[in-house]
Amino acid sequence: MGERLISMKEVTGRVPFTKVHIYRLIGRGEFPDRVKIGKRRVCWRESDIDAWIQSKLVGASDR
Repeated sequence: MGERLISMKEVTGRVPFTKVHIYRLIGRGEFPDRVKIGKRRVCWRESDIDAWIQSKLVGASDR
């Protein structure tokens, strides 16, 4: 079984950011990049999003 891909809708349901803010973070290299699966369709690797969330939780607990 391959890597699970999730849509922008699923990503925005997991993180407290809008679509626009997510693209800003990607542009700054602060959020996992998307995977292009068609001419106009992008998704994210679920494992990349989970790892990013975990890294933010660990960083928050260090404060």
